[in-house]
Amino acid sequence: GIAYFTVSELLQNISKHSAARTAEVDLWRTEDRLLIQVRDDGHGGASTDGGTGLAGLTERLGSVDGLFAVDSPPGGPTSVTAELPWRHRTGSAAGTAVARSRQGA
Repeated sequence: GIAYFTVSELLQNISKHSAARTAEVDLWRTEDRLLIQVRDDGHGGASTDGGTGLAGLTERLGSVDGLFAVDSPPGGPTSVTAELPWRHRTGSAAGTAVARSRQGA
């Protein structure tokens, strides 16, 4: 659920604030971690400072031993990386590639 919420919130932020033409979401799994990277070609300047939604994502991911990093220099582009613990469910398929999606913003 946290992975879905993270991607959803990041894509919503891109559409509201970045003036991006495109966005890209990459997801992959290592043995015990799920990694999410969301990139856009917008104007940059995103930050976890000042009580923004990104600060909330940092707290949410931290509550499950996750990590959250934002690279968004003024002028762009922006790249956000989130890392979460991977917990196997009984009967779930084991695989390292989860999904890859590219979409115009």
